[in-house]
Amino acid sequence: MTSTTTWKLFSDGGSRGNPGPSACSYALFDPAGNLRDKCGNYLGEATNNHAEYCGLLAGVEAAVKAGTTELDCYLDSELVVKQMKGEYRIKDANLKSIADKIKELQINFIKLSFNHVPREKNQIADRLVNETLDAVKLL
Repeated sequence: MTSTTTWKLFSDGGSRGNPGPSACSYALFDPAGNLRDKCGNYLGEATNNHAEYCGLLAGVEAAVKAGTTELDCYLDSELVVKQMKGEYRIKDANLKSIADKIKELQINFIKLSFNHVPREKNQIADRLVNETLDAVKLL
């Protein structure tokens, strides 16, 4: 059961080529379901996993800034979810560094969960990644 004070974060990352031009994004919803913040960031040359982690970190930082203390994070990257839950080890030092930053932010939350969702349930964040990459391609 979801608490009436729990916010929802949908984050995503993508790379066109792996590595290749990459972007990350998030969409943050308050407990009433209102979109409170969204962002897409171009990352330059990076791997898909790096972009996924950057999207999650940016979204968690936005949630901290918004003052929420209960956050359910939704990602379509099963790997990142399992790594953040401690089910899989993070071997890459750069990804571990980003994961450590996210873990450091946990002190701001009473509740912080990581949940895998299919891409169809992560449409806003997925669209933001693609719009960001398309915009850079046009430059």
